[in-house]
Amino acid sequence: MDSNRRPETMERITTKELADKFIAEQIEAVRAQVGEKKVLLALSGGVDSSVVAALLIKAIGKQLVCVHVNHGLMRKNESEGVVELFRNQLDANLIYVDATDRFLDLLAGVSDPESKRKIIGKEFIEVFADEARKLEGVEFLAQGTIYPDILESIKQAEGKKAVKSHHNVGGLPEDLKFELVEPVKLLFKDEVRVVGEALGLPHAMVYRQPFPGPGLGVRCLGAITRDRLHALREADAILREEFDIAGLAGKVWQYFVIIPDIKSVGVKDESRFEGWPAIIRAVNTKDAMSATIEEIPYSILNKITARITSEVEGINRVLYDITPKPTGTIEWE
Repeated sequence: MDSNRRPETMERITTKELADKFIAEQIEAVRAQVGEKKVLLALSGGVDSSVVAALLIKAIGKQLVCVHVNHGLMRKNESEGVVELFRNQLDANLIYVDATDRFLDLLAGVSDPESKRKIIGKEFIEVFADEARKLEGVEFLAQGTIYPDILESIKQAEGKKAVKSHHNVGGLPEDLKFELVEPVKLLFKDEVRVVGEALGLPHAMVYRQPFPGPGLGVRCLGAITRDRLHALREADAILREEFDIAGLAGKVWQYFVIIPDIKSVGVKDESRFEGWPAIIRAVNTKDAMSATIEEIPYSILNKITARITSEVEGINRVLYDITPKPTGTIEWE
């Protein structure tokens, strides 16, 4: 049977009892697969990779080496938060790699979304390979791949066009030197959260907002430039801050800003000003296969708009995307 296909008989993980059973099965499977070798884990700090980290620590302990790569496409203060939590609070064996210039140089001038994803995926593997050379006995690469990643990346048997490839699926090079360890690859996002809580991870971590592997690279539409990336990071931070203040952070499954590579005419200091639009997206979903739009009160949207247009250099408009999935996907690229 195709190991990337979820068995029709596989029970949905909705309770701690089912999660405990899944965890026990995966611990046994990982130990059988890995033996005494070391495993590198791509630790973004998101829900999926954090749950995988907790599961692998239970399975193989100090054989696990967590690697957090700052590819320059993280949200504001994101990498600093990952280091603080995993290294300083959870005492994880964590390697921090600042590869900002390495990634952004490779992405310069690349506008095609699929090309960006594949570049990011390939370079992630290269970074891990560099770190693996410094260690002994590393033969495995662990990833927080989940089932929607696979479903949206692989063309189905009936010939449907893939929605998009994910850097941890379609972007992996054919000559990958590591054997993959992907213990949650047949789970949907809501199931991963149930498993995370069963593993004892903090509630705030388990229900942390999802963040794509390519990061802001698929929200800075078209060819990425450092000035537009900076504007995106600052605008996104304002959105998240205002959602926290308004009590929407726990109500909305995912919310973020997108900045396309277009400009429109605006007015600033009584003069003509050409700037980018900041597009707000806020969706609710259970399994990421479909999504509905969260209605944001106008007073909150008005405050967010005022802050972004006044505090973030280069932005002169704020738009709100009200397209559900389908027909839109959650991300724009």
